[in-house]
Amino acid sequence: MIPAADEAQISKLLTKYKNINATKKDVIDVVSTYRSLGYSLQKFVFNDGTTKELFNLAGTIPVVYKNNTYYIPICIWLMDTHPHNAPMCFVKPTPTMHIKVSMYVDHNGKIYLPYLHDWQPHTSDLLSLIQVMILTFGDHPPVFSKPRDPLSYSQAAFPIAGGGGYLPYPSANAGTSGSIPPYPPVNSFGPYASYSTGSNSTVANASAVPGSYPPYMNFPQVPGYNSCYNSSTPSSTGTITEEHIKASLISAVEDKLRRRLQEKVNQYQAEIETLNRTKQELVEGSLKIDNVISRLNREEMELEKNVSILRDKEQELVKCLEAFENNKGIDPDEAVTTTAPIYRQLLNAYAEEAALEDAIYYMGEALRSNVIDLETFLKHVRQLSRKQFMLRGIMQKCRQKAGLAG
Repeated sequence: MIPAADEAQISKLLTKYKNINATKKDVIDVVSTYRSLGYSLQKFVFNDGTTKELFNLAGTIPVVYKNNTYYIPICIWLMDTHPHNAPMCFVKPTPTMHIKVSMYVDHNGKIYLPYLHDWQPHTSDLLSLIQVMILTFGDHPPVFSKPRDPLSYSQAAFPIAGGGGYLPYPSANAGTSGSIPPYPPVNSFGPYASYSTGSNSTVANASAVPGSYPPYMNFPQVPGYNSCYNSSTPSSTGTITEEHIKASLISAVEDKLRRRLQEKVNQYQAEIETLNRTKQELVEGSLKIDNVISRLNREEMELEKNVSILRDKEQELVKCLEAFENNKGIDPDEAVTTTAPIYRQLLNAYAEEAALEDAIYYMGEALRSNVIDLETFLKHVRQLSRKQFMLRGIMQKCRQKAGLAG
């Protein structure tokens, strides 16, 4: 946790950001874990010359390289759309350092990591990014120290963690096999002073001795490794025994294995998450396929039933066609038959009434065409209408007897 004043200051600096809560949580997690990182709001100049005020984290992160802890100065710029866009990360070397160009750092100090390339808004965060940086820089240091005066090298000393005295740097003629291993050369990885930006950064300062190295972090030491440098012991002459070399090698191998193991664990966890998501998708797909198969089975049964009905109808039609072919002629009066005499009477009355309706219509057409005169028309229409009225009465009685509606 950080003080309430710092938290309020972070909130104030993030007022123009679109996702204030998510960005604030990321920043607080980093500042709480790495006290050497400070925060501020500064102008960032893009490649096209445009500028924009962005929140940045600047300071040093501890990196273990060859069983020694060094402090790498970095600067992380957060886009105003964080965490939907990956941050921009840079190595900020001090005047005593050079950038070591590699696949992870270019000549301008910009950092390129797979974690940044595969940045995911909902799963990636700044704390994990810094941890990936520490692991990557432990194998590929991004900076190395500039060459110094050999005299100052031989006279310089750096403090041991815990205040147990100074570890003397070997002189130029200390080339025996039992001498202390030299500090990383300029072509690999060099020490440098701690990096600080802002009043809120709490970085351990380097020793006041000119040309000295920054103090180690309080990491656990290998038992017996630093005992030879205690001024109260007889072995304070700086001689390294085989036991010390063995302990140093064991510690370096343990650190290396620990980093490799952590990388493997992270890799396997990511693979397990991917496999779990794939499994879930496969289970959902299996359920969808089962539903589709069940629906297809039902449709297949319905189709078989319809095909059976169609085959029966086809056989019935074939029989009817054969019957029609065997008959020489069809009597129109016997084409339609009824099941009861009352239905026959109703059918005959309806047919005769329809014929009378047609006769009255055509007589009206004959009158309009002057085929018949008005007197003849009225005479025949009167007779046909009376007969039509009687037939309609018969039809209504038949329907009542048969129990038909209306």
